[in-house]
Amino acid sequence: MATIHSTADVSPQAEIGDGTRVWANVQIRERAKLGRNCIVGRNSYIEFDVSVGDNVKIQNNASLYVGLTVEDGVFIGPHVIFTNDKLPRAINPDGSLKSAADWHVGETLVQYGAAIGAGAVIVTGVTIGRWAMVGSGSVVTKDVPDHALVVGNPARVIGYVSATGVRCASLEEAASLTQDEGGV
Repeated sequence: MATIHSTADVSPQAEIGDGTRVWANVQIRERAKLGRNCIVGRNSYIEFDVSVGDNVKIQNNASLYVGLTVEDGVFIGPHVIFTNDKLPRAINPDGSLKSAADWHVGETLVQYGAAIGAGAVIVTGVTIGRWAMVGSGSVVTKDVPDHALVVGNPARVIGYVSATGVRCASLEEAASLTQDEGGV
């Protein structure tokens, strides 16, 4: 059974897995799916059709928008923003207000065990690889390989990390150490 704070606004059409805890002032929209044993921190927003796996930790004030898939075991730091529109506009060229029919939702994937630091912005259309780590405040504009450590604006690979976050000299070393750590 999930635990949902009394101030959270969770759509009856959302699916919340057993053992998941949803804290104060969270909004979870219709058709959002959260797996088992997740933690959703205060003031976070999870839009319709977002899919979140098991054992995911979403820190305070994170914004997860339609087009996002988060696999199992992912860490999403406080104030992380996932975008879903590469060409955002409020109006069409004729001045009419844009509607859902006037834009294409971008797709973003965060793979197993990845970690995204506080205040990072993830631009739509990217994949963040298994066990990858995105440094706080980074702006991710392109795919992040498995085990990569990325930082900056735009985010660039500066090294590799194992499942426990140990810095490694190469992808091969990070993958090998992950196996030694018991990672999958």
